[in-house]
Amino acid sequence: MCGRYASSRKPEDLVELFQVDRWNPTETLAPSWNVAPTDDVWAVVDRADRETGELGRELRPLRWGLVPSWAKDPSVGARMINARVETVHEKPAYRKAFAKRRCLLPADGYYEWTAVPASEDRKAYKQPWYIAPEDGAPMAMAGLYEWWRDRTRDDDDPLAWWATCTIITTEAVDAAGRVHPRMPLAIAPADFEAWLDPSHQDPGELRSLLIEPAAGNLGARQVSLAVNSVRNNGPHLLDPPDQPAPAA
Repeated sequence: MCGRYASSRKPEDLVELFQVDRWNPTETLAPSWNVAPTDDVWAVVDRADRETGELGRELRPLRWGLVPSWAKDPSVGARMINARVETVHEKPAYRKAFAKRRCLLPADGYYEWTAVPASEDRKAYKQPWYIAPEDGAPMAMAGLYEWWRDRTRDDDDPLAWWATCTIITTEAVDAAGRVHPRMPLAIAPADFEAWLDPSHQDPGELRSLLIEPAAGNLGARQVSLAVNSVRNNGPHLLDPPDQPAPAA
């Protein structure tokens, strides 16, 4: 799975990296080295302009944790942070979004944990690992997004609509597989257009883009235990731990 990740790039850099056409500079998110479920995250989507109908690529914030349009309340989103690639096209919570509302979620890297048993001088704990492309390139995690209407609010209330997302996961490869059996599925730049285009709705063709993760070696290294608390943030989270745990 993917339950925490880092996203520290400036939106101006993401606009260039993902060839974004539209971004509202008033929509800002602080760099985060500890993105957690229910946080707002940057997403790249292809959508038609409301006034002209012209399809364009947008950079916009979405809330991490997909809330299906039919959900009675948004609390379900906290449990829908990941969608398995093997079943995403058929699960009721995801299949409509898979057909029409796909996105890319930029990340520097993500975290997984290994359990370290107690020793004579230390209690049992979970050691965080930071998994990221070894060349420092951004990860374009495959995602889905959905709209949910809060019926308790008026139509003209800007908070009446929730825009939420989930990350598609697959079997882990490279160093990631030694830490955890699942990983976020990254989309290769050559497939960005096909993945994002909402007019592409054939499940078979879309699934062909998700056969295997985008090429690129992933490295995994132990990082500070401070990652374990969502209250902590900053680049220091990527520092090595004071006491390294056994290798995964």
